[in-house]
Amino acid sequence: MNTHSRKIKVVCPKDCGNAPKKNLLKDLNIAFAEYRVEDIVEHLKDDVLWNIVGNKFMRSKKEIIEEIERMKEYKVSEIRISNVITHGNTGSVNGILIRDDEKCFAFCNVYHFSGFGRNSKIKKITSYIIETEQSDDME
Repeated sequence: MNTHSRKIKVVCPKDCGNAPKKNLLKDLNIAFAEYRVEDIVEHLKDDVLWNIVGNKFMRSKKEIIEEIERMKEYKVSEIRISNVITHGNTGSVNGILIRDDEKCFAFCNVYHFSGFGRNSKIKKITSYIIETEQSDDME
């Protein structure tokens, strides 16, 4: 299913948003691609941890806000979400980000929530990001 957010092209299978947490994670990844800080931090615990494996480790909302602000120089033109998987208090999203400079990055974000409820905040994010050749694959 192809949809367009306010700023970037979004490609996502129809079933990516068929449950509340799946929909939250889909929207959160789009917000990250668009650098919408307010829409991101409202879902994070104050002492959230974000590990961008092999690159950076952040230990608070403040550090995450600073990192997102720094990343804004890289404009994303498209996000292709392949899978959104949730189970209990965990979830993950994987796909491809394409920047305006045509650099392409495969990503997988793993989320740990503070609880099992619909309003639980995210307490930990682990991100795997690899620069790759542009791909039209949507498995």
